[in-house]
Amino acid sequence: MNRKGLRFVSVLVAVLCIIGLTSCAREEQLTSVTVQPKTETFGAADIPVSANAGSTVQLRAIGTYIHPPSNKDITNQVAWNSNTPDMVTVDSTGLITATGLACGNTLVSATVTTNKGTSNRDSTGAIVTGFMTANVVCFSTTTTGQPTLTVNFAGAGSGTVSSSPAGLGCATTCSASFPTGTTVTLTAAPTGLSTFGSWLGCDAVSGQTCTVNLTSTRSVAVTFN
Repeated sequence: MNRKGLRFVSVLVAVLCIIGLTSCAREEQLTSVTVQPKTETFGAADIPVSANAGSTVQLRAIGTYIHPPSNKDITNQVAWNSNTPDMVTVDSTGLITATGLACGNTLVSATVTTNKGTSNRDSTGAIVTGFMTANVVCFSTTTTGQPTLTVNFAGAGSGTVSSSPAGLGCATTCSASFPTGTTVTLTAAPTGLSTFGSWLGCDAVSGQTCTVNLTSTRSVAVTFN
């Protein structure tokens, strides 16, 4: 074989070696995270929100990979977070727990925040996140002959409202009946980066607290910014 032929063969071998090394060196890449179940509901309309306290559901995080294609359980490798911890909390193992303090719906996320190949958990971007929705049904049953108090939410922010005596606990519009003449104290608590704005329709306001003397059906509104 002449020199030209030998040179061609050498180049071809070198290229094949480089391709082989590159292919072999490619690590698994995480492309998406799926949270199971996708939705979970706690409580019912005829059950006070406080009765849901302590109810739990175990979540799973499933990672989808390429190079080669595969699905893996990465429940204990993700960072779990609840958008409304006053409604449901989530621990490092993916166990969500209803607090019994508020109702409505919230997102629970599972996030991988690395794009470096470690422990077979490489990703194509800096953050890969999956979500599920947790629902806590608001107590909306009214009692015939008793006045009803409804709390409406306004503003661009988010927060929760709880009552004393117990019966109202929500992060979205909710209602409950109380015996005529009951003095109901409502307490607003902003969540996340939101701030408390104001109360409307109360008999008395003190900071984030609204007092209503419920002698007839009433509505109040809370604003979170």
